[in-house]
Amino acid sequence: MAIIQDPNITAQLQALAESGTIESNDVIALLNSALPGGQQISLTTGVSSGVYKRFGEFDKVNAKVEVVTTGLWTGDTGSLTNVHTSSTQVAANSGDYYYNAYNANPATDSSAEVQFAVAYGHVNGSGSVSLQNSDDSLLASKATYAQYKSVLLDPTDTKFSFENGAGTAVDSNDIYVINVNRARYREKMDAGNWSLNLSGSNGLFTFIDDSGKKFGDTLGKAGRVFKVVSGSLNLGTENAATVNTTTSSGDVGFGLFYPDRGIVVLSPAALEDTVGNVGVNGSEVTLAGSLSVAAEQENHKRLFNSIKLGGDFQARRTENVSTRHFFVRATNREFNYSNNPTYVNTNGTFAETSFETDPRTYITTVGLLNDSNELIAVAKTSQPIEKSFDKEVLIKVKLSF
Repeated sequence: MAIIQDPNITAQLQALAESGTIESNDVIALLNSALPGGQQISLTTGVSSGVYKRFGEFDKVNAKVEVVTTGLWTGDTGSLTNVHTSSTQVAANSGDYYYNAYNANPATDSSAEVQFAVAYGHVNGSGSVSLQNSDDSLLASKATYAQYKSVLLDPTDTKFSFENGAGTAVDSNDIYVINVNRARYREKMDAGNWSLNLSGSNGLFTFIDDSGKKFGDTLGKAGRVFKVVSGSLNLGTENAATVNTTTSSGDVGFGLFYPDRGIVVLSPAALEDTVGNVGVNGSEVTLAGSLSVAAEQENHKRLFNSIKLGGDFQARRTENVSTRHFFVRATNREFNYSNNPTYVNTNGTFAETSFETDPRTYITTVGLLNDSNELIAVAKTSQPIEKSFDKEVLIKVKLSF
């Protein structure tokens, strides 16, 4: 029971009484304006006599936000164990800027989808053919560095910087970039829930971020920023992620992770110190990349091959999903007859004679309509639900958007 101590409500109720005609809905609406949400009176407690029924005050739960995390790669898988390039994309002009990584060979599998791209950038254009060597040069590595600098760094930053062991940010002239496909990470990557295996002449190494709940978020132009470190997620155990080292043997930070952009920026020098060389076209080359400007070096191929040999890129995405719940109620006196033509004979009698005294229907579908009777959502039951005068049905419909 709720007590209303509002003189305005009392005066309005008196005015309704003095009008001579009192509509129950007017009284309920007036009382509900003074009652909190959990104590309001339903406006629709009657029985529906048609195929439509209006939701009551307590039949709807307003939008709630749920955090949903799923595997990042195609098919909501959390682990990508093999990657492929497209010979068409590699041979095109875009191949000078980046390589797309597919989950299957696009030359033989039409369902292959781009999962991420790898790129190499140099602040001065090293690693790309220079204008002195080619009038058609577009300085791909310089354009790549400038692009990611404008997207990820504050206007006052001229270069990407990676922290050394003493916590001092050291500028880097070149970078590797792993850019996850937008359709894969959707809202954002799940910080603290990805790991990348890289393989080279020094062995196999796993890289993660240092987010964890025990670490703080650094906010920059591109949102949250975490450091890339060498470590393990320790999946399948109760142990927290293990950080082996935050820098390479040459005291160079490994990189930066931008979960809200789906981007990992890596230091070529740190990868060379730790992972070593990698095979490209039958030869071992340094992961630090070639700075030659005599021709396009496509240094990003080196990182791609290291990822491919590593054999496992684990990642998950996280989304804030708004949900709304509708409670669809069919009381014992409702929806016991069907509009289906097979429900009756041509002469108007019931096809099943027992329906004359004990009609039954089977609910399989619920349609949600707006005030203009426009269908906006359809819900299907997993199996038909029997409905009769001695049975009531409650179906909860959940809308996620």
